[in-house]
Amino acid sequence: MAEDAKSLIELATKRFIDEVPALAPIKLVVGVELRGRGDVQHFRLEMPSVSVTKGPAHDARMRVDMRREFFNVMAREAKVPDWVEAFTYGQAKASGPEQFLRLITNVVERQQERQRTRKARRGA
Repeated sequence: MAEDAKSLIELATKRFIDEVPALAPIKLVVGVELRGRGDVQHFRLEMPSVSVTKGPAHDARMRVDMRREFFNVMAREAKVPDWVEAFTYGQAKASGPEQFLRLITNVVERQQERQRTRKARRGA
């Protein structure tokens, strides 16, 4: 199950970065905590190389916390707007220095705005 979680974290991260390429060069260590039935799994995600290891990330600048079942679905199917909604409504939680959280939020919002602009131009 842990190997599966590692591959899902890698998949989710790569898909997110594919949709928001401006985040690709960011050097960041993220602690990922997946809560299951009476079980908590800790992972260390290192970017930009997108390497995931099992165990607590003591050197993490940011932490992401969510339910394991919810993460499994999100990792396979979610697009950026789904992730934004999950963080907005509390199904996923991120903590860390305010400047990192704001930077990522701004980059994601600008990318979404670019996507909306492109779609509007195509339809005209």
